[in-house]
This record gives sequence, structure tokens and C-alpha cells, in this order.
Amino acid sequence: MKALQDLIAELLATNAFYGRKLRAAGITAPPATMEEFYQYPFTTKKELVEDQLAYPPYGTNLTYPLERYSRFYQTSGTSGVPMRWLDTPESHEWMIQNWLRVYAGAGVTAADRIFFAFSFGPFLGFWTAFDSATRLGSLAIPGGGMRSAQRLAVMIDNAATVLCCTPTYALHLAEVAAEENIDLTRSSIRVIITAGEPGASIPATRALLESKWNGARIYDHHGMTEVGPASYECPKRPGVLHMIEPSFISEVIDEELILTNIGRTASPLLRYRTGDLVKPSKEKTCICGSKELALEGGILGRIDDMITVRGVNVYPGAVEQILRSFPDITEYKVELKTIKGLAEMTVEIETNNAALAHEVDQALNKALGLRVPVTLVAPGTLPRFEMKARRWNILPQR
Repeated sequence: MKALQDLIAELLATNAFYGRKLRAAGITAPPATMEEFYQYPFTTKKELVEDQLAYPPYGTNLTYPLERYSRFYQTSGTSGVPMRWLDTPESHEWMIQNWLRVYAGAGVTAADRIFFAFSFGPFLGFWTAFDSATRLGSLAIPGGGMRSAQRLAVMIDNAATVLCCTPTYALHLAEVAAEENIDLTRSSIRVIITAGEPGASIPATRALLESKWNGARIYDHHGMTEVGPASYECPKRPGVLHMIEPSFISEVIDEELILTNIGRTASPLLRYRTGDLVKPSKEKTCICGSKELALEGGILGRIDDMITVRGVNVYPGAVEQILRSFPDITEYKVELKTIKGLAEMTVEIETNNAALAHEVDQALNKALGLRVPVTLVAPGTLPRFEMKARRWNILPQR
């Protein structure tokens, strides 16, 4: 409670964004109780975007003078205007400590060699993962500026034991290995830590990843550029995420995860509506011994991801669960179009199995209660993704 009170006292004194926001809500002093804090107004992404547009380039959610900041990050912008985020060395250290919890949950130690299969752009997640790996004492192997086949060769030649990437890219690396006749049984990868997408919490995607990577244990993790590293996967219950406490105050309201980050004082968020849909575990103490909030199935979806097709609510995660249950599908794309007010959904799948279209059509119909036309396309036709995959294409209404 004291850490929260100290944070809010500092924001009221020096943070222009929260100074305005809290005073507008009649708040002029830190909360005396948690019940009082839970009456604070929510923070939304829309507010943050509008603040950065009004006060470019970084907005006013900065607690200190600009000279104190040493780290720059930017969101992918997949759901709108990209946001820029700055951190001081102290806030960056807080994120390193959170990532060390992710590694501990995955059983990663200083003896491991961690390969980072991503380009070193402004995406926060893997930069903090890399810095935390060096802090842990692991051999951190950067994979920027390489083709996929080169990354596989470096992983194998250096006997990397841990792979960090998106679940989509882990699948793509396995696909490239098959195309290039690279024997993944020579790989020493025993753990794959994924981020950037919820794919590893989808049972069919997790099973497919494990089968492609010789039974390597898949660990999910989630965070956001604006929030920081927020959770680690339970070492005893695959698919369950634990919130990193006390770094965060976590609330679940109407199935949405609401987060307050305690420790990222330089650019904090109070009661932030993440848009992530979650299901809290009912157990107070997990079988792993943790008393931290547990999320069954990880991030189940996003509020803004749901689409309605002929009266049926459809989430991308549900579609991926169906499609990834067919190992012969190497990649897929979903197209949505509205014709005369009616939403229609079609799916393209990459596969060498010519008979698969009917089976996939039947599986989608059974699970969703919808007739979804499925089309086969030649291998290599659909785009590949290193970062967040963009498999859903929403066309303008006609």
C-alpha cells in the first residue's frame, strides 16, 4: 500500500497527465485504503493516444524531465496509432526484475544459452528480455539482421537451450527448417518463451509447437509496451499465467484485466484497461505454491478482437485453436467482408493436403455454428511474420 501511495503522491506533484486526470476526479492526495483506490478513474488507451497527439511526440505521462529518460519504445500500432513510451534507468530496472520472474518460472538459469529470434526494433518485450538474460548471467545470443535459416544455424551451432520469439515465428522457424533440410533434432532448445501474441496459450498451437520442436516446453508470457512485463507461466500448470505481484495491482472487471504498474514511476499507468479478456482461477494458492493471481488459459482474447458473423460472436483465438489442430496447415488467413449489411468470413489455408479443405470446413462449422468457405492455397503463398501476426483481413463494407 505504501508503494502505491508514494507513487500517487509523486504523480500528483510532477506528472502532468495524471495531475490533470486525478484532480479532475477530485483526487488531491494518495488513497488511504485499497477500497478508495478502486474508485479511481480508469486509464484508457484512447486517452494515451490523444495525449500524445496533443503533446507530441511523447505526451505528458512523464513524471520527470525529459533528460532523465534513456529508453525509447513504440507499440506495433496493429490496432491503431502507434504509441511511444519512454523509460528512465530506474523504470527499466523494474522491468528487468519482472523478466527475471519470467525466466525463473520457466526454469531458465545462468547455465542456459538464450537465442533471441527477432530484429532489434523499438518493441519493448524482447529488449527487456535480452537485458534480463544478461543480468541473469545467461549467454544472450542476438538474432537481429539474419534470415530464418541463419538464425537456425546459429541456434544449433551455439547449442542454444532457450528460444525467445513470437509463437508464430517459432512455427515459421520449424517450417524453414523442413524446407532447408535443417535437422531440428540437432537443436538443444529445451524451452521456448513466447510473447507478442496469445498463441502459446491456445492448446492446439502449444501442442503444434511442442511437436515441431522435439518436445521443448512452451512457456507463455504477456505484457504490453505501455504496461511492461506483467505475467509468467505457471511451472506446474501449462497455459496458466501468474501476474507478477507486487509489481502490479491486478483487477478483473467484467472479464477484462485492469492493471496498475507499481515501480514504473517514470511513465506509469493507473487502473489501465488493457482490453485483455481473462478468467481468474478460483484457487487462492496454486499447486506451484504461488498466491499470485492466476489466469486460466492465459489471455483468452481481446475485447476489440471479437467480430460478429451472422449473429455469432467469433474470437480469433477460437479460430486458431481449430486451424492449428490440423498439423498439415502451415499458415492461414481469414478474410471478413460485409455485403449488404451481412458479415461473411472466409479462410485460406496453406497445405499440401488437397483433401483438407472439407475437413476444416466441417470443423469450423461444428465449433462455430457457421458455414465458413475454406480455400486451399499453394505453399509459400501467404505472408510470414516475425512479430505480431496479421492474419485477419477486414475489408471495407460494400
